[in-house]
Amino acid sequence: MEPTTTEIRLQGIGASPGICIGKAYLVDKEGVDIVRQYFVNKEDLPNETQRFKAAVKQAQTELDGIIANVKSDVAEQTSILETHRILLKDKMLYGKTLETIANLQVNAEWALKIVVQEVKSIFSNMSDPYLRERVTDIAQVSDRIMTNLLGAERVDIGAINKRVILVAHDLSPAETSQIDLERIKGFATNVGGKASHTGIIARTMAIPAVLGLGNATRKIKNNDLIVVDGTTGLVIIQPSETTLLEYEERQIQYEAHQAYLARGSYQTAQTRDGYELRVFANIELPEEVTSVIDFGGDGIGLYRTEFQYLGHAEFPTEMELLDSYRDVVHVMGEKPVTIRTLDVNGDKLITSISNPPEPNPALGLRAIRYCLRNRDIFKTQLRAILQVAALGNVRIMFPMISSYEELTTAKEILYQTADELEAEGLAHNRNLSVGMMMEVPSAAVMADIMAPEVDFFSIGTNDLIQYTMAIDRVNPQVAHLYSPLHPAILRTLKQLADTARQSNTKLFMCGEMAGEPIFIPILLALGLDEISMNPRSVPLVKNLVRAIILKEAREFLDKLLQQKTMQQNRTLLQEHYGDLVSDIVRFNGNGNHSK
Repeated sequence: MEPTTTEIRLQGIGASPGICIGKAYLVDKEGVDIVRQYFVNKEDLPNETQRFKAAVKQAQTELDGIIANVKSDVAEQTSILETHRILLKDKMLYGKTLETIANLQVNAEWALKIVVQEVKSIFSNMSDPYLRERVTDIAQVSDRIMTNLLGAERVDIGAINKRVILVAHDLSPAETSQIDLERIKGFATNVGGKASHTGIIARTMAIPAVLGLGNATRKIKNNDLIVVDGTTGLVIIQPSETTLLEYEERQIQYEAHQAYLARGSYQTAQTRDGYELRVFANIELPEEVTSVIDFGGDGIGLYRTEFQYLGHAEFPTEMELLDSYRDVVHVMGEKPVTIRTLDVNGDKLITSISNPPEPNPALGLRAIRYCLRNRDIFKTQLRAILQVAALGNVRIMFPMISSYEELTTAKEILYQTADELEAEGLAHNRNLSVGMMMEVPSAAVMADIMAPEVDFFSIGTNDLIQYTMAIDRVNPQVAHLYSPLHPAILRTLKQLADTARQSNTKLFMCGEMAGEPIFIPILLALGLDEISMNPRSVPLVKNLVRAIILKEAREFLDKLLQQKTMQQNRTLLQEHYGDLVSDIVRFNGNGNHSK
């Protein structure tokens, strides 16, 4: 007698919420990873170089075809595909591979493999999770070249003609852009995370996706019945009848709950006793602006501008930046758009320059420090921001300010740039609102000195917690110590709120804490003017705000501030607001900690 088949559960990262149930369709890429080394005679090196160039050229042609025929559902993601096209000729990837072929006298496949490993190492050691995820883009681009070098057969996702759930080691933006929403219910991959472009596209398409499963392609077989829960990051293989019924019911409830939340997303977020909190959204790509409107965002609280600077052969020009900003401002109309100036370190991010690697980039030449050191790059961006500010409700925000001198110097350069635009007769707005990120403890301590220099503070809780607690949140050895509920963090936030109120400075929050439902009562009690988050979280947070009584939240915060440990605060928060948050959140699944 054969043993009864039992279901298998795989835990990954919920990259796009929702639940789908269906047959698995494996996208098999085996063979691309099997690369053998062989040496090339000196006289044959030109042929080997040409073979690599031909593979890159073929990859460019393929991407051109995909971009030209991208489906309307994901047309807004064309810029991601354009970036992949640029990466094909990237100095780190293309130029270095050609050098490796010549210097080591090896075959193109082996040279490419060596170079990709080096580039992956560089990106994997970056402090910012969004930048670390760019290693996925490098891998996807190199896979496309490698496939051409090896003559491997490529899966045509656009040709799939049945209702399935895709399972793959990875799915590139080029592949996900070909997904037919009438046929593909969702997908699961071995690698990737929420900040990957694959995750971004999944959320834009609003289909469930679980990434970072590690071994999905080994555990799942073609036509296996699977459940993909993008809310919790769970994939269930061959679910039992009981599990299947449970998740079918969850799927129905999730969709009904999403419809309920959406109905209130365009209304103001006002507490039961009349306090209004404006709920904004964060974006990384210009194309995400449509999600802000669709989910009822009151504005854009953080427009990260790093994407245009990553993986390109040259820095973006003033006109390229202006075009991107103009698109966002045009769609948002009268709603505010807060543009954060460049927040990267210079180490290998712009491939036209070569900077020595920094031993600790999180504490190095990054963000405003990098911009003040490289003023021509900074002023190019400021010119674009000042000009687009003449077209809409634009605010500018300086990241990682750690001293009064940095803030005043940045402002001086801003107004010098405005003077230059005026002298050139170019339309601009020098009177736009100016703010700074509160993410460095020294700035928080100096908040009373900083306040007269800005119109608003925007709290970046991700870095503020990391720097205050001396914790690398991606280090599993210490990640459990990372929490907004640490008494030191709550006291810092209270101090910032008091200072902002006393100086009539607006106080916003664009860090991860703002998008966590369980923390909303605390943020209301602090008296924040705005909070900003992932666009999909906006309807949920607005509904939650409408269920809270501000007077009670303030009394509760007083109790929290008297506690001595994170656990005491966590217990109190759960006792006071756990049931309320659970009732409203239910199947939304945005309670996961992710940047």
